[in-house]
This record gives sequence, C-alpha cells and structure tokens, in this order.
Amino acid sequence: MTLQVILTVLEIVLLVLVLAFFLNRVALQLNSISSNLARITFGVRAVETQCAVIGPAADRVNANLASAAGGLDQAAAQAERLAR
Repeated sequence: MTLQVILTVLEIVLLVLVLAFFLNRVALQLNSISSNLARITFGVRAVETQCAVIGPAADRVNANLASAAGGLDQAAAQAERLAR
C-alpha cells in the first residue's frame, strides 16, 4: 500500500512538473508573439505617418491638373479657330 501511495504522489509531482514545463513554453511563445506584434504595430504607425501627406498632396495635384486641363481646352479651341 505504501508503494502505491508513493507512486501516486510521484506521478502527481511528475504531472505538475510536465504541466509547468509546457506552460512555461507557452508563456515564452506568447511573449515572442507579443514582441513581434509590437514591432508590427510600430511599423504600421510609421507607414501611417509617412502616408498622411498623400491625401492633401493628391488634392493639390488634382487641382493643378484641373487648371491644366482647362488651359488645354482653351488651347484646343484657339487651335481650331486658327486652323479655319
């Protein structure tokens, strides 16, 4: 009977050690994932900051192109008048 008690206690201790080992490995993996996500978040914020100027710059480019298109319409109309 004593042998069974000792073996049962040993089995429980072994189970706890194995669970602790694998929980530690899971914790290390989660820390690694967290670190990678932090780097990705930093990169995304950097891209967002760099791309913030695109919207206003595109509006200015569109405005300049619209005025250029108006000038081209006038030039085409004058060219047609001169061709007659």
